[in-house]
Amino acid sequence: MKTVSIDELKRNLSSFIDQAASGERIVITRHRRPVAALAPAGSQHVHIGSRFGRARLKPALKGPTKGAYLDVLIEDRRPADNSR
Repeated sequence: MKTVSIDELKRNLSSFIDQAASGERIVITRHRRPVAALAPAGSQHVHIGSRFGRARLKPALKGPTKGAYLDVLIEDRRPADNSR
């Protein structure tokens, strides 16, 4: 396990990413205290299928809402009435 400061990580990020990808765990420190870790991504978190890189975002709404969504948000944030 390797330990690096945030400043050193900033200067050599690509190198540390390569090291983590090859299996090494890197602890990141701030003022000599551990604050985070850089480790290889587990295969369960990485999925590359046949359509990798070809996805397109679709709009959630088909047309303008004229602000109606704000009413729904405000109503949703009101406290629940549990007096029944």
